[in-house]
Amino acid sequence: MRHTISILVENKFGVLTRIAGLFSAKGYNIESISVGPTEDPSISRMTIVTNGDDDQIEQIIKHLNKLIDILKVVDLTNEPFVERELALIKVKVNPYTRGDVIQISDIFRAKVVDIGPTTLTVEVTGKSDKITAMINMLAPYGIVELARTGAVALKREFKGEVYSSKEIKLIKKKSRQKPTEDTEKG
Repeated sequence: MRHTISILVENKFGVLTRIAGLFSAKGYNIESISVGPTEDPSISRMTIVTNGDDDQIEQIIKHLNKLIDILKVVDLTNEPFVERELALIKVKVNPYTRGDVIQISDIFRAKVVDIGPTTLTVEVTGKSDKITAMINMLAPYGIVELARTGAVALKREFKGEVYSSKEIKLIKKKSRQKPTEDTEKG
């Protein structure tokens, strides 16, 4: 089963190597890995997509939590989460196929980011399966180059609770009120 694991790590030299080494030593494959700084420059968020059964993933998480510089490990697989991936795809075109490639890009809500006499480069973002589908649609035209980021993910906070318009007005009203002495003490 495909698992998406979010890891908060201290932004220090060698952390990525230790995590990749752990996966390698245990014989687990990393399908994709993305790393970047968070809102706090001293912390990075790492998103790893891997395959395994629940017991294997539980073991991976236990081992990750033992590594130094690891702050938090969360398997997002069974949680609601938002996932996105980015790909830049350079496609071979000619005057007859250029319009087709642009039309496919529009269908996938991709952007043309570079154009040349014999190539067109598009940028597409979305879930991994959307990226793969677009690549498959463009493959017959001839993919010259491809760069794909791997998934990035965050836990979804909205759980589906819907407030009435009266509740929204009350929430807004309360957020604008100045704190009283009672609320300041408590």
